[in-house]
Amino acid sequence: MLTTGETHPWAAHELTFGEASYWAQHDAADDVFYADAAAGRATGRPVVIVAVNGGSDEVTGTALPAAMARAGTLLIVCGDPERITAVLGAHA
Repeated sequence: MLTTGETHPWAAHELTFGEASYWAQHDAADDVFYADAAAGRATGRPVVIVAVNGGSDEVTGTALPAAMARAGTLLIVCGDPERITAVLGAHA
């Protein structure tokens, strides 16, 4: 799960144990992982969820295509549909 705004509470908690421990969980790829959408180190998963929960349009505009590339089977985007459409430059 990727967030464009505020860090997910689980990620914030896990980061209190240090970056090495946090990213070791990511690299193990055996559980759900929460990261900032701008985290370039986050790799692909069968299912990727993006929470457009704030952040700049630039962050969101970069995060969505990157998440699409990381999603092996399914991409779920949660957020204001009008904002998401506007950021992607799509027309309703």
